[in-house]
This record gives sequence, structure tokens and C-alpha cells, in this order.
Amino acid sequence: MSEARLLSDAPWLASGPAARVLGLLNAGGEEARVIGGAVRNALMRIPLGDIDIATTAVPDEVVRRARQAGIKSVPTGIAHGTVTLVVEGQPFEVTTLREDTETYGRKAKVTLGRDWVRDAERRDFTINGLSVDAAGLVHDHVGGLADIEARRVRFIGDPARRIAEDYLRILRFFRFHAAYGAGEVDRAGYLACIGGRAGLPDLSAERIRMEMLKLVIAKGAAADVVAMADGGLLLPLFGGVAYTGPFAAMIEIETEMGLAPSAMRRLAALTVAVTEDARRIATRLRLSNAEAKALDSMGHRWWRLPGMDEARAKRRLYRLDEAPYRDRLLLAWARTGADRDVERWRALATLPQRWRAPHFPLRASDFIARGIAEGPALGHVLALAEDAWLAADFPLQPSALSAIADQTVSRFTRDHRL
Repeated sequence: MSEARLLSDAPWLASGPAARVLGLLNAGGEEARVIGGAVRNALMRIPLGDIDIATTAVPDEVVRRARQAGIKSVPTGIAHGTVTLVVEGQPFEVTTLREDTETYGRKAKVTLGRDWVRDAERRDFTINGLSVDAAGLVHDHVGGLADIEARRVRFIGDPARRIAEDYLRILRFFRFHAAYGAGEVDRAGYLACIGGRAGLPDLSAERIRMEMLKLVIAKGAAADVVAMADGGLLLPLFGGVAYTGPFAAMIEIETEMGLAPSAMRRLAALTVAVTEDARRIATRLRLSNAEAKALDSMGHRWWRLPGMDEARAKRRLYRLDEAPYRDRLLLAWARTGADRDVERWRALATLPQRWRAPHFPLRASDFIARGIAEGPALGHVLALAEDAWLAADFPLQPSALSAIADQTVSRFTRDHRL
């Protein structure tokens, strides 16, 4: 099955930090190649992420050579043969070729080796099983080149076995297809994912979060999320209903509005109907405080926004600020259908670009001068006055502000019998 192809237009192989690491390790009877995602992306002509390197040299030898070359080494995964080298501020994970002798869940008994074929065969997908040497020759032992050409994501070997080794590969299967694939997902892989779904609850929340936040913003996310829902794969992850219709609508809306994909907006469309949903998802995925706050804000009374006129929209924008206003509005739009009243929704969504809310002009001193003592009562009066100012459509004329202050104090005094 082995195939080779020359990788053109890869100047990072000829010079720079990656070339330096390869040169360091390609000597004294040892060999090193760039592996995995960097090779895949280079062949697909998309930006490279991390550049990982495999080598026949054992970790101690990698560390020794780095020390001699004045390169910093960090034993990030020494038990599994991985050392991180830092060259010109750029980290490179360097891993000795490996063979799995036993696998159970995410853990495995690993033997360090020198066999490039066996090392490739232990990886997850064919498009991730490629390697390229310093001369630019791409080595393919698993059929990855053909699958890159076809935009096909397939497990290496038996899909069920690959999944049993690490159930996170179920999520990665759909995430990689959404990012790099075309057409329907590979059927053998899909059926294996369904067969292995009982292993999903064993995954850590942090690992699920990492994969799902990448998946929902991938270019093919709409179809792949539907496939996951149809296969019963989302309920074990979210512990509740998945709303694939609003999720697809949110993607259409972001495109319509020229917005960059937002993982939180899309996650809200997929999982949040009420604020209780937002709190459940934040707990199950161990979202950061900022992510949980954003999700909770979007889910808070979004159903009041459909049918909202511009006057009400201005009050919402004033209360929420620009980003929370926009995100909650887009969730409401997605839940009512992306194709309904597009122009009205667009006008509401672009309100922050057309109108900026003024600052509330009344101050505590305005009410102290009217006989309100400092303390809780003063805070209450200020809040009442702000509500009245919003209802009056943000007036700034001194006469209107004076009238609002007088009426607020009169109402407060009457209600509290001061």
C-alpha cells in the first residue's frame, strides 16, 4: 500500500526552525520526518498548525543532541517517547516511533521502535498517517494520499478497534470530516461510532469541550452534527435535546451577516432553549467562566426578542451591551427560522453599527438635592429613574431630565410614604 509523492512549495522544510530540528535528528544513522496534521494541511494547501516530528532516535538521544546544539528540550511525554524542542520560540513535539502492544481506553502499553509502517498504522485516520522527510518526499503507508484527494476521512484499519483505543476518536471522526471531508461520512466509520457510543460518557468533560468547540465552527458542521444526532451520539454528550434546525439556521445567519463563526453562538443554537440548558451544558463541558456567562446570557429570555421593534431593541442594547445583545438576538433569529423576516432581523442585528446608546445622564447628586438620603433608597431611586429615562426614549434635554427626576422622587416618596 506504500506510496510516495514529492511535496512542492514547502519552504519550511528547507530552512527555518523545522528544518533545523530535522537536520539535528537526521544524522548518525537516525531518521526524522514531519508527521500528521502539518503534512495533511500542506497537501491540502491550508495553513499549518503545529509541526510534529517523528524520529527513530530514542528520547535520551533527542535530548542529548538538542543539548549539544543549544536547543531547549522539555520532557513533555517522556513515558510515551515524546520530547518537546523549542527553536526560536517555536515548540516541536518530537516523538520516537512507537508500536502499541496493548490498548485499553486512552491508555496504551507502548514499545519504542524504528518501523515507520507500524508507527503509521497506530494512528487514527488515514489523512493523519502521512509523513514527509527533509527532502519533501511524502510517505504514505495507509492510503492517506488517495483519501486527501477524495476529501475522505477514514479510520486506519478496523474502525471499531481504533475507537475502542480512544472513544474521543468518535468526536474527532466527525470534526475532521466537517473540517476536511466532502460528501457523506465514511459508512464503516459511522457505524463503528454508533457501535461505540456507550464509551462517550467515560470521556472527560475537558476533552469533549475541546473537540465540540472545534467541530461546531468547522465548515461542514451542519451536516455532521445532523449525522451525530441521527446516530444517537449527542444525547450522551449534552444530556438533553440537540436542536439541529436552529444550529443550521445559526450557520446561515452568520454567513448572511458576514460574521466569523462563533463556537458559543453555535453551541447555544444547538443546545440552549432556556437558561437551565445553558447551565447544564456549562457544567457538562466544563466551560470557562466567560463561556458559561455568554451561553447563559444568550439563553436568558431570548423568546422576548421576536417581534421586537427598534425602540425596544435600543433598550435591550443599552442593558446588554453590543456583543451580548447581538448574540442573544441571533439566537432568537435562529430559533424562529433563518429565512423569516430577514430584513427586519438584519436591521435589528445591525443596530449597534447605526446607533450608540448615550450614558444615563442623571446622577446621585440630582436626587440628593431633591431630598433622597444616601444609602439603599438612593440606589433604588436611581434605578427607577433609569427605567423611566429608557421608556422615554433616552431624552437628553435638561427639562425632560428634570421632569423625570421630579416624577421619580414623587413616585418613590408616595410609595414609601417618606
